[in-house]
Amino acid sequence: MRTAYRALASLIALAVVLQIAAIALAGFTTAADAEDGVTIGADYTNFGQSYHSIAGTAIGLIALIFLIVSFLTDVPKGRLLAGAVAGLVVLQFVLAVVSFGIPALGLLHGINGLAIAGVAGAASRRASAPVVASA
Repeated sequence: MRTAYRALASLIALAVVLQIAAIALAGFTTAADAEDGVTIGADYTNFGQSYHSIAGTAIGLIALIFLIVSFLTDVPKGRLLAGAVAGLVVLQFVLAVVSFGIPALGLLHGINGLAIAGVAGAASRRASAPVVASA
């Protein structure tokens, strides 16, 4: 189960990196489309935006599975780290929804995404550490 825990944690961290790349793609695509005369309105979307939305939902599902797996493994502080990842992912969804009404909160959405990647990376490293035998 340590391997599954480590794989899920690493997958979450990698997925967040892809999220960052996707939203950058979305921004540059929007700018290029606007420059080309495309009308940017409520119905406008591009691949980066769509990917970011769909992958965000997938990260939520992976975080839930990660939390469940954390109860089946012996990773030190594994449950705490998985719980932190799950909590940060819930916060990420809330920030995403609220940021449409208060765009400045989008800054917190971005920072929180980095926190998710950092905590998931720490969880992966902790699962990679050698098991210490207890007395």
